[in-house]
Amino acid sequence: MEATSTTVSRQTAWLRVIMMAIAAFIFNTTEFAPVGLLSDIAGTWSMKTAEVGLMITIYAWIVAIMSLPMMLLTRNVERRLLLAAIFILFILSHALSTIAWNFNVLVISRIGIALAHSVFWSITASLAIRVAPPGKKTQALSMLATGTALAMVLGLPLGRVIGQYLGWRSTFGVIGIAALVTLICLMRLLPKLPSEHTGSLKSLPLLFRRPALMALYLLIALAVTAHYTAYSYIEPFMEVVANVTGNGTTFLLLLFGAAGILGSILFSMLGNRFTAILLMAALAIISTSMLLLWLAAPHMLAIALLSIVWGMAVMIMGLAVQVRVLELAPDATDVAMSLLSGIYNIGIGGGALLGNQISLHFSMSQVGYAGGLIGAIAFGWCLFIFQRYPQLRVHE
Repeated sequence: MEATSTTVSRQTAWLRVIMMAIAAFIFNTTEFAPVGLLSDIAGTWSMKTAEVGLMITIYAWIVAIMSLPMMLLTRNVERRLLLAAIFILFILSHALSTIAWNFNVLVISRIGIALAHSVFWSITASLAIRVAPPGKKTQALSMLATGTALAMVLGLPLGRVIGQYLGWRSTFGVIGIAALVTLICLMRLLPKLPSEHTGSLKSLPLLFRRPALMALYLLIALAVTAHYTAYSYIEPFMEVVANVTGNGTTFLLLLFGAAGILGSILFSMLGNRFTAILLMAALAIISTSMLLLWLAAPHMLAIALLSIVWGMAVMIMGLAVQVRVLELAPDATDVAMSLLSGIYNIGIGGGALLGNQISLHFSMSQVGYAGGLIGAIAFGWCLFIFQRYPQLRVHE
């Protein structure tokens, strides 16, 4: 018989949710951490930063391709055991990252992490709901979404700070240790969680027949591709194009991350009433920030202000889209979120690859213009679908 949150104190139930949110933060932090370490990793093996940047694409696309298949393959496995298995793969892969003796070994270690990541994100939303206190499912998902989004904006600068002072290998080592501590806590806190039927291949045709949801998926693919075209190469951009020192780049990335927290607070205050307006505003700000990137580069104050508004907007965009997806697919949360994770990672990989090609064949200074242009297309698509599908504008 499954132990549920009704048989434990609310404090224990919330502790379980918090640990799941911390796990989400750790799993997403490792995806974004290399963005702040590209120059250091490239220097280790005398490579171009654009070549090293391909590992971001490889990671993201493995997560994108494997999220849904892994969810379906593991849907009958007891969840606590499955969580332990993917954490062990995650930790061992990070250990390999710290001792990688060439770039190919580093990429292999990242593939192991990506496989663990794809399984983790196929089960996390339903687990957070199941271990939450009674009547607090929405808050549990919100906490999970915030942990995810914070990794996107805080994980990168934290990884860079560690890498700058202790070397890039230490960043992966610290993530691995944090994962080990989290695993121990989860194993102590979580009860046995038999797999529940939370969607299957049969759910896919149902979701595909929801045009508003499909339109939203296309929007996030465009928006994330736009953002990561520039953001994947923000560290070498700051140092090569803007001539910002290593400490200055770290400061700007921390500023971007802190702004993300402000964005999260703003969304928690206004998100319920103004999701659509916040999403449109966020897309407009992200696009404008990238278009202004090269012009702002020589001026530290301008680039700092840009980092603040851009960081806030990215956080708001991520939260707004997750809220809408959950509203449009309440009957197949696992499958819908698995698809969202996959599509998000297609965007990350596509953006990193596009940024790589622009850096190699044109100039690092052009990544902002390329990202801004795709962002403008995403904004136009957003206006169109909000007009076409009223349910995207208002809560159902």
